[in-house]
Amino acid sequence: MKSLIITISLLFAAISCNKGGKENTPPEKQPEKVEKVPEKTPEKKEVQEKYSNLIPRKKIFGNPLKTGFSISPDGKKIAYIAPLNNVLNVWVETIGKNDAQAVTKDTYRGITNYIWTKDSSSLLYAQDKGGNENFTIYQVKLDKLTVKALTPEKDVRAGIVATNKRFPNEVLISMNARDKKVFDIHRLNLKTGKMVLDTKNPGNVLGWLADYNMKIRAGMVMDKDAKKSLIVRTTPNGKWKTLLTWDYLESGGPVGFTKDGRSLYIMGNKGSDKYRLYTIDIATGKKKEIYTNEKADISDVMIHPDKMTVVAVTTEYIKKEWKIFDKEFQKDFDAMKKLAGDLRFGLISHTSDLKKWIVATAGPKVPGKYYIYDRTKGTFDVLADTRPELKDFTLNEMKPVEITARDGLKLVSYLTIPAHPIKNHRPMILLVHGGPWHRDRWSFDGMAQWLANRGYWVLQVNFRGSTGFGKNFLNAGNKEWGRNMQHDLTDAVAWAIKNENIDPKFVGIMGGSYGGYATLAGVTFTPDLYAAAVDIVGPSSIETLLKTVPPYWKPMMALFSVRVGDIEKDLKMIRERSPLHYADRIKTPLAIFQGANDPRVKVSESDQMVQAIRKNKKEVMYIVYPDEGHGFKREPNRMDFLARTEVFLAKYLKGRFEPWTAWPGHTAKEK
Repeated sequence: MKSLIITISLLFAAISCNKGGKENTPPEKQPEKVEKVPEKTPEKKEVQEKYSNLIPRKKIFGNPLKTGFSISPDGKKIAYIAPLNNVLNVWVETIGKNDAQAVTKDTYRGITNYIWTKDSSSLLYAQDKGGNENFTIYQVKLDKLTVKALTPEKDVRAGIVATNKRFPNEVLISMNARDKKVFDIHRLNLKTGKMVLDTKNPGNVLGWLADYNMKIRAGMVMDKDAKKSLIVRTTPNGKWKTLLTWDYLESGGPVGFTKDGRSLYIMGNKGSDKYRLYTIDIATGKKKEIYTNEKADISDVMIHPDKMTVVAVTTEYIKKEWKIFDKEFQKDFDAMKKLAGDLRFGLISHTSDLKKWIVATAGPKVPGKYYIYDRTKGTFDVLADTRPELKDFTLNEMKPVEITARDGLKLVSYLTIPAHPIKNHRPMILLVHGGPWHRDRWSFDGMAQWLANRGYWVLQVNFRGSTGFGKNFLNAGNKEWGRNMQHDLTDAVAWAIKNENIDPKFVGIMGGSYGGYATLAGVTFTPDLYAAAVDIVGPSSIETLLKTVPPYWKPMMALFSVRVGDIEKDLKMIRERSPLHYADRIKTPLAIFQGANDPRVKVSESDQMVQAIRKNKKEVMYIVYPDEGHGFKREPNRMDFLARTEVFLAKYLKGRFEPWTAWPGHTAKEK
């Protein structure tokens, strides 16, 4: 186990689909000349109050002061992410000493994730090339500050599956070196550097799970009908058998093994609407329920790293809630709750003996604050605020709201309200989350805070198909791209116009990944609704998206077929839901941003949309970053994207803006 906290991934928990769905009829052609997107800051007369109460973009989106804290297993050192020459790197300092030093020296894309080895002598981190998501695992030895590539193979995606304090010199690593479509498990010895094949993927395993003794004994597979199965073996070299199955309408997967290895903790919704947590005996199949919540899915499960018992679970309907099972930790959670007040809180890392924890708090107006919690003393010592400079500004309230869709479905949403609204002007931006099998949360959201500071009401909607709200809500989004999922967004805009007095002439839409698709769908399927639109790495054609997925997504294509659409059986529907085919209906000023190396949504998705728009003699601002992937990781590119977006939105929605200046080092290419 990597940590006391185990968060279920998409592979193990969010796999459920539906074969239903009616065809969507796009609107009639409505050609209209689109005003040219500005290439420079609008004139002063075009935007009211544009400079008042502005929070500089860099203070929200620039590299944080310090973030990503983790305590070493022996409790002697702290590691964290912080800039070195304006590039994020890993730093380490001894607790109680002023000896902080950067232990990595990346000079370009930065490092944003790492873990301690269990003997506290090294750090492991993953990094790709230009956003291609073929991650290499590196080891930093702290005694000599040497960096070594543990998985040096080219064009291979590697990931850390398990570490274990009982086996401090070993790491289980997944790699698709043998077959780009699937991941085998390799056992690496950190002392010798020797790596051996531990478990070969038979061709359909999506994810693996190790037991208390760091042996791979469970996996999740998917068949051609999107039925998921949990396979297990009683011994490390034993025969695999199927223990549980979930059909295409269900979700579920293993959380971890019990200490004796005889049972598994399972989280899933087989036989229920919401995720339940239960144990299942591997030999007999007998189940024992631990917890379910009628309002929301279980989101996180915390397992004791020594006893392998359930410590706590979290659920999140509108706000995050905790349920504690291990009374040994009740006082600790009570103390964290008291510390956090109305904010979210969580355990980030801990020492091997569990005596010291790294705890974090956050909320809509609090980007994140880290503490060292001493369980023996019951004290919290502040480590850092991630963005202390924001204390000098008034941040914006995030109000939870429940919006009723046209068919009666309740949509948990969040409205961020400008602390400094523009006089006599109420513009709004619909900010659409990606995934789409993801969700928005009541927490700090840099995009929402930034846009609200510019005078926009910001609405974030958990449309049908979002995760966390139960099986029925998730499945309500199956095969509904561009149809009912999009209707939810349209209905939310209507709600805001009616209930929040939003000016219908100044509504924008913006989002990344699926949110980018929803943006393109918004300006093609409802061309009169939005006054400005920003698409970030969004697919323009479901057909070409499904044809160009990364090789390691191939075993999951059955999932996409029944959830999004079968590229052969549903081709007519897929094409009707693809904004690419309705580019001539766009009236809305549109900006498109894309990473050239994106492995999920290829640059061709944006290329073809731009080509179709310009073929119809419409204008679009198109920016490509040649050294980025599915999002913009480098600070110069991130700041360039934000500056261009801010000026673009101000042009059409009349919000405030910080004047555009070229950010040193950005690689943006206007096309």
